[in-house]
Amino acid sequence: MPTADYGAPTSTPARDYEVLTRLLGREPRAGFEVVVRNAQGDPVVIRNAPLLDDGTPMPTRYWLVDPDLSLRVARLESGGGVRAAEAAVAPAELGSAHARYARERDAALAPDHVGPRPSGGVGGTGRGVKCLHAHLAYHLAGGDDPVGRWVEENLQ
Repeated sequence: MPTADYGAPTSTPARDYEVLTRLLGREPRAGFEVVVRNAQGDPVVIRNAPLLDDGTPMPTRYWLVDPDLSLRVARLESGGGVRAAEAAVAPAELGSAHARYARERDAALAPDHVGPRPSGGVGGTGRGVKCLHAHLAYHLAGGDDPVGRWVEENLQ
C-alpha cells in the first residue's frame, strides 16, 4: 500500500485496498477511504486524498467504484444525461455544490503544502456538469449536490 502522506488517510484496511485494486484493475495511486458501502460491505464510494502519491493534484475527491451502479450511470450519461442534468438544476445551486466540494477537498491539504493543488469543483470542473458519476458519488457520500440527487432520481 502507498505510504506517502499527501493528505491521505493514515491507513487503509487491507481488504478495502485489495477490493479497490480489483475494481480499478490496478493499484490505487492515492490514499483513500471507503465512505459508502453496499449491503455486502463492498465499496460503493471512496474519498480520495487531494493529491496522488507522487504529489500530482487529484481533483476527484469522491469516486463511484461500484461496477453495477457505475454502469447504470454510464447508460444515463450516454442517453444525454449530462445535458439533461445541467438543464434540470439551477446554475447557482450547481455553482454552490462545486464550491462546497472544492472547499472540502482543499481543506484536506496540509496547511504548509506548497506545490500544485487540485482545482475546480465536482469532477475537477468549476462550472456546469462534467461527470454524472462524480456528482452521484458526492451525493451518496452526503454532499449537498443537486446533480447527484437528479442522477439518483433518474437511474433505471
